[in-house]
Amino acid sequence: MRNPKLNAWLWLVVSFALFALALFLSAGTIRYWRAWVFLAVGGGPSIPLTLYISNDQRLLENRTKAGPGAEQRPIQKLIVLASGLPGVATSIVPGPDRRFGWSDMPGWLSLVGDLMILAAMWAALRVFRENAFASATVEAVEGQKVISTGPYAIVRHPMYASAAVYFVGASLALGSFWGLIPALLTILGPPFEVTGRGDSFARLSPATPAIAPVSAGG
Repeated sequence: MRNPKLNAWLWLVVSFALFALALFLSAGTIRYWRAWVFLAVGGGPSIPLTLYISNDQRLLENRTKAGPGAEQRPIQKLIVLASGLPGVATSIVPGPDRRFGWSDMPGWLSLVGDLMILAAMWAALRVFRENAFASATVEAVEGQKVISTGPYAIVRHPMYASAAVYFVGASLALGSFWGLIPALLTILGPPFEVTGRGDSFARLSPATPAIAPVSAGG
């Protein structure tokens, strides 16, 4: 029997463990203080964030539908897959960067990255509190309304903005200047992704610039 709450917690634990393992293996050492701080900074807030999501049935349902497989049209599947590649690359590059010493980043800049991660996760929580329809896919569903309060009063897609801040912060936190290249490319993902959404998104989102006081999704 499908248990969305259990799946959410399992996803958190398994993905966190696999990422930590991959990070230290690719770095070739566990003497990687930036990685330990990054895992603590990212893992700690993930617990209350997951708890909040799991206690909101609509939000839980919307957030567990993610990835190319959750999309309806082939073009949307392709767009989501392509837009996710920079995020994956951002997670892969720092380990080898640490192993081979490609970057010489000052410690204080990595700590700035950790603060960016905390800010991004706090912003994500604000989005969830403001919008239970904050789906991992952009689509119009019954009962959904245009939101213009909270973080949506600042940027049209605050979840995308939060993700971009997170990935840039992660590269800094892990001490990888090279990781900033794919991290910055994540900023390009949302416009391309939204472009392929079709009429369901267009009828909810007014013709406004990327930063505007209206939104209809994450």
